[in-house]
Amino acid sequence: MAAWGERLAGVRGVLLDISGVLYDGGEGGGAAIAGSVEAVARLKRSRLKVRFCTNESQKSRADLVGLLRRLGFDVSEGEVTAPAPAACLILKQRGLRPHLLVHDGVRSEFDQIDTSNPNCVVIADAGEGFSYQNMNKAFQVLMELENPVLFSLGKGRYYKETSGLMLDVGPYMKALEYACGIEAEVVGKPSPEFFKSALQEMGVEAHEAIMIGDDIVGDVGGAQRYGMRALQVRTGKFRPSDEPTLPPS
Repeated sequence: MAAWGERLAGVRGVLLDISGVLYDGGEGGGAAIAGSVEAVARLKRSRLKVRFCTNESQKSRADLVGLLRRLGFDVSEGEVTAPAPAACLILKQRGLRPHLLVHDGVRSEFDQIDTSNPNCVVIADAGEGFSYQNMNKAFQVLMELENPVLFSLGKGRYYKETSGLMLDVGPYMKALEYACGIEAEVVGKPSPEFFKSALQEMGVEAHEAIMIGDDIVGDVGGAQRYGMRALQVRTGKFRPSDEPTLPPS
């Protein structure tokens, strides 16, 4: 117990991943992970600041929050840091017009973005939208550009739904990188800028925060590289083979 007290000394804020930590998606919206609703409630009753930091890119932030609330979680849209709104901000700042290879459920996030005559590509977890035709169109757009720009909303390898493990956006991002000879700009975990944005919203410094997630690379590794503490849960995509890759405590 003393060891945990030492590890958590000075922590003022908790960043929570959503998929695989709070709930597993699936038919009917998915199901809350045992104990997760109560855990979030206890955190919110504590002195700690709480923020939900997700790479979810199949749902708009509003739809995601609606689902979480139906599952019993106390969460508001303003408490969620997600990649689609962050990508929209970057696109506006840089005057970019994206070709969108995204899930229909998140397309509404880009309603205020000019997508005519695209000069970049945004790829997200498109699910069944990852057809050869759609991947090839994104490839063609990039290859026609003098300076191709590819944004990826996260780069996870896979995630867990109630029906089992599902391919995430990362493998498709890597395919476009390889085919086009470019490197994607990742918007979402483990991007340092994404963690920076979440911490600024919370009003805490990196050394005062802990990230809780089920992804050893995106959640734990990304947070630690940014100077935060991190905790991997044994739910969601966690597999026993992850443990040997954990850094020493």
